[in-house]
Amino acid sequence: MRRRKKNTLSFSQKKKIITPKLIREIFSWITVTIFAVALATVFVFLFGMQVKVIGDSMEPSAYNGQTVLVNKLVLKILGPSTGDIVVFLPNGNANSHYYVKRVVAGPGDKVQIIDGLLYINGEVQTEDQDKYDKMEDAGIASNEITLKSGEYFVLGDNRNSSEDSRSANIGLVSTNMMIGKAWFKLGQNGHSGGFILD
Repeated sequence: MRRRKKNTLSFSQKKKIITPKLIREIFSWITVTIFAVALATVFVFLFGMQVKVIGDSMEPSAYNGQTVLVNKLVLKILGPSTGDIVVFLPNGNANSHYYVKRVVAGPGDKVQIIDGLLYINGEVQTEDQDKYDKMEDAGIASNEITLKSGEYFVLGDNRNSSEDSRSANIGLVSTNMMIGKAWFKLGQNGHSGGFILD
């Protein structure tokens, strides 16, 4: 008889351990965990897409093989601006690798390359003369190009080693080809990481 009472007591004690308060706490932890995972997923999708730079066309801003993080959200909300480094698929070709280039002109601008110098709306970009080498090949920009709505002209920072809007097979880049804006580069192979500045 005594043994049975002990069993009954221990069973009722075990039953009392699972209280409504404990159940609420467990559900609270589960909810917080699900929310944290969902938030992390959204954050990675919007800000943490990783793309490797292929080739030396963006040196010294980013180097061959260097990983850059892409911000999709800011591009969707604000759109690209002159000076932004954008990531895109040329002609929306999903089988192509991602291209990383700098926006130099946007809708309504007139672009031309004369004697290796970039002209926007008839004015030579003097800032470019200090930063970049003269372009040996003007490509399709040897004649003046007027950018329509949603069209952008992009160039690599290492302009004489870049396939960009001057190339007929890439040409003008539209917003629907763009994946996002490169905002951070990871330190790799002796190259420093950090925020990508305009």
